[in-house]
Amino acid sequence: MATRGILQKPKMSFWQIFNMSFGFLGIQFGFALQTGNASRILQTFGADVEHLSWFWLAAPITGMIVQPIIGHYSDRTWNRLGRRRPYFLTGAILSGLALFFMPNSSMLAAIIPPIVVGAGMLMIMDASFNVAMEPFRALVADNLPDSQHDSGFSMQTCLIGVGAVIGSWLPYVFANWLGIAKTAAPGHVPDNLLFSFYVGGLVLIASIVWTVVKTKEYPPEEYAKFHEPEPKDTVKKGGIAEIISDLANMPKTMKQLGVVQFFSWFALFSMWVFTTPAIADHVYHIPAGDTSSVAYNNAGNWVGVLFGIYNATSAIYALLLPRIVRKSSRKKTHAFSLTMGGIGLISIFFIQNDYLLILPMIGIGLAWGSILAMPYAILSSSIPAKKIGVYMGIFNFFITFPQIVNGIIGGPIVKHFYNGHAIYALVIAGVFMFLAALSVLRVEDGRDIQIIETA
Repeated sequence: MATRGILQKPKMSFWQIFNMSFGFLGIQFGFALQTGNASRILQTFGADVEHLSWFWLAAPITGMIVQPIIGHYSDRTWNRLGRRRPYFLTGAILSGLALFFMPNSSMLAAIIPPIVVGAGMLMIMDASFNVAMEPFRALVADNLPDSQHDSGFSMQTCLIGVGAVIGSWLPYVFANWLGIAKTAAPGHVPDNLLFSFYVGGLVLIASIVWTVVKTKEYPPEEYAKFHEPEPKDTVKKGGIAEIISDLANMPKTMKQLGVVQFFSWFALFSMWVFTTPAIADHVYHIPAGDTSSVAYNNAGNWVGVLFGIYNATSAIYALLLPRIVRKSSRKKTHAFSLTMGGIGLISIFFIQNDYLLILPMIGIGLAWGSILAMPYAILSSSIPAKKIGVYMGIFNFFITFPQIVNGIIGGPIVKHFYNGHAIYALVIAGVFMFLAALSVLRVEDGRDIQIIETA
């Protein structure tokens, strides 16, 4: 039953939701450069394919630590910038710096091995993305009424897709349309990648600043009008103790979504880490260890194009998600999307033509668009309003934990069970997408939406 006497937040216009979400375009611009090119850069600096997942471990480990802490303190922050905005502005600046330094890791070769610097920058970059991302998701729940949550998260997903398309395609555009060098001496990153990372850093910071300037947050006294007051006998805890308490008392829906997220993000991690070596080996037939030839860099640039296609698909699909949900349900929509992603990942094994690889990316795009929206829409309706930030951060456990598991076992499995052929990691990723689709059907998603409107 909806609580009586609690006002419903005023609905926001399309452009207000757009401005509030615009910063995600920049975040995903940088994230797309990372996911599409980090393995390629690390291989350029000397990483073997079976060790790639270990280097990627830095990202989910830092996310697991950072996001609950950022969520906890953003719930309790209020200063001149607001509640959430100080955090994603800080994350944007740090992410932009990491985007500049990662492909330039070879500059420090005389002091520190580039592979160590590259892995360190990957860790800092992902930690900074995490500082920015979860306060953004909490901002949607803070500012929008329940009836607009689907629209808010779908707008975020659409802009995520747009930013990711640009970020994924930029190295290819620089190399093939503008003639910027796509090869470099062994151990060095080509200029087309360098310039792409520079542009990514600038776009990320600029888009976050746009949201900070264009979006207001409810001050604490006004925000309280839209939510039930905390029980007077609530025992206040501090810092880590409260995070642990919230973790132990998370809603049932959140636990059920955790299973779905485990399977989904295990699959996504495999895709991001192993797609470049898988396609270089399985489709382009490039010998192991070749990371500086024209053929290898063509494969890497084409993976960027493919990632852009799945992100473009997700952007379009995100705009359709609210309508699809109204005709069906959140659970059924998410299950269908994950199934399409599973089919897409497995079908890569049966393709030898690089242009035909576009087809699997459509299915993967449907899954990605839903993964970025539906779990958060379901979650935001099942958690206490005063704990949105911390629970959004804790929810990141279910994203980072499967990546950590995959990071530990993924590389050795590719080496010892798949004989170095990364394509099989993508096939197993497809199986995990199917498991996620089955799991989502068991999730409870039934909280009533409040209907009292403000004047």
